Amino acid sequence: MRLVLQRVSRAAVAVDGKTIAAIGKGILLLVGIGKGDLALDLSRPASKVVSLRIFEDEAGKMNRSLREVGGEILA
Repeated sequence: MRLVLQRVSRAAVAVDGKTIAAIGKGILLLVGIGKGDLALDLSRPASKVVSLRIFEDEAGKMNRSLREVGGEILA
């Protein structure tokens, strides 16, 4: 399993020109799942993603998590 994430101010997925999902401030998450991967394998990475301190605090330092900023995930 591979995860690639990007911090975004907004993101959307469109199919044939029609938006099917959109978020505001949060994380765009690309997930690659292989044959041997199980649903259980997602629990640890999911916990890590929402806890990463990649959002700025009041001082401009990257010191806040997705939970703390009330962000969203588009996977």
